[in-house]
Amino acid sequence: MTSVTDRYRAARDQLLDLRGRHDEANASFAWPNLGGTFNWAIDWFDVIARGNDRPALIILEEDGTRAELTFDQMATASDQVAAFLAARGIGKGDAVIVMLGNQVELWSTMLGVMKLGAVIMPTTTALGPADLRDRLERGSAKAVVCNAADTDKFADLGADLLKVSVGKVSGWESLRAAYEEDVAPAAHPQTAPTDRLLLYFTSGTTSRPKLVEHTQQSYPLGHLSTMYWLGLQPGDVHLNISSPGWAKHAWSCFFAPWIAEATVFLYNYSRFDPAALLATLRTEHVTTFCAPPTVWRMLINADLSGGPGNLREVIGAGEPLNPEVIAQVGKAWGLTLRDGYGQTETTAQVGNAPGDVVVPGSMGKPLPGMPVVLVDPLTGEIAADEGEICLDLEARPLGLMTGYQGDEARNNAAMSGGFYHTGDIASRDADGYITYIGRTDDVFKASDYKISPFELESVLIEHPAVAEAAVVPAPDPVRLAVPKAYVVLVAGQEPTRETALSIFAHCRAHLAPFQRIRRLEFSELPKTVSGKIRRVELRHREEAGGEFAEWRDEMFPELKGDSAPRA
Repeated sequence: MTSVTDRYRAARDQLLDLRGRHDEANASFAWPNLGGTFNWAIDWFDVIARGNDRPALIILEEDGTRAELTFDQMATASDQVAAFLAARGIGKGDAVIVMLGNQVELWSTMLGVMKLGAVIMPTTTALGPADLRDRLERGSAKAVVCNAADTDKFADLGADLLKVSVGKVSGWESLRAAYEEDVAPAAHPQTAPTDRLLLYFTSGTTSRPKLVEHTQQSYPLGHLSTMYWLGLQPGDVHLNISSPGWAKHAWSCFFAPWIAEATVFLYNYSRFDPAALLATLRTEHVTTFCAPPTVWRMLINADLSGGPGNLREVIGAGEPLNPEVIAQVGKAWGLTLRDGYGQTETTAQVGNAPGDVVVPGSMGKPLPGMPVVLVDPLTGEIAADEGEICLDLEARPLGLMTGYQGDEARNNAAMSGGFYHTGDIASRDADGYITYIGRTDDVFKASDYKISPFELESVLIEHPAVAEAAVVPAPDPVRLAVPKAYVVLVAGQEPTRETALSIFAHCRAHLAPFQRIRRLEFSELPKTVSGKIRRVELRHREEAGGEFAEWRDEMFPELKGDSAPRA
């Protein structure tokens, strides 16, 4: 009779063996039945970690100092944290806010909480007292673990809360005491695969954060799809750039690498320096690297001539990856920059996997075990070529949340009609490649033509002066709405008339008449704490009206020589 670890390993090894054979992987992979009990920290991590002297975690600081723990050391450290918390009353089902940066204690605490059968509430250090109160109340937290610098945020919060600090603070327990104790390996908490494990608050691009619940299997098992998409292999050194407290950090700095038995590598810096990051990738022999499109855009504006070092896989995540960025990385490094798609509510759903032919602008194909369909928003029926990205609930999508906690109406809407609704619109070509169009509330009409902001933004950032761009509808008395671009310029470029004219001309040369940018404003872009562009703020700004420091295409007589008809 096979053990739960054996079944988990067999599923993992199947995807490792099918690397480069995406269609075959989709056709043959099925989620394993984990049985009656499962705890990833004990049934998987401890099994691969005990007696394993390979590095599990390396954290390099800006000043060159480093922390490095082997798999065996990480297993012991998490046992110590589990014993420490258990001695202070934390047990199975209790929610623990974990608000730490990229430091060893983050990883040992997440594993330690998991070993108790308790519930992890990852939380960014950027939050203030008001947001923390909301999380404490809605998540029913029993404990918090944070750094000494953040303890003041909890001064008036949680009278009955177990408060644990990394470092000594009056009135707080010190987590460092945990690592001084000699403890036995943590006992299995007898968690069922469907018991809850994680409570995530989404970043809230359009509304207050939703509370997402994941189970002992939905992320720990579901991230097999993420491991496959990233192309991770045993022995890899994986660097992912994302902030603790957000789901992508758990995706690529915790679950996926350790599922693959790879090393998690972190580079801490106070201010992003492309040259320093590129040097670190090479000197630390990083083999797989994932970063958001914003970082990739900064890197291609830096000097890539030093080569990719030991990199084998390069990946973009967080927002759609513009074709121009993919082309420049390929030209400089000879590597195919791949992207994919998923949400806090799911593991990776769609991706350009290793070995795939990348169609410029496409996110790739559905990943193994993820029953992705496109649903017509009007009829609720599965569509062939364009619709909302959904998961078919009849096909047992294991990497999906149980739901939004405390919000029955929103949860019912998300799970309506037999599908999980992502709120994102995409198209699919004859070969099965899926291309992102936009959020259901980002796509708009101008002169009765449907406009995808992402398509226009991809053209805008091809202009050498443009670092970032966001396109939203601006009210227009004739066309109802016209595309307006908010543009962030690269360093050294000035927001002059000449720059605006050059950008307008570039758009006219590369966009259909109905897609053309009609208004342009040089401005910083509003973003969520996790770095996603809040187009909703820009739309509301346009809808409210008022005076704008914007350029309009009719201000430029030079453009009138273009004989192409206007929409």
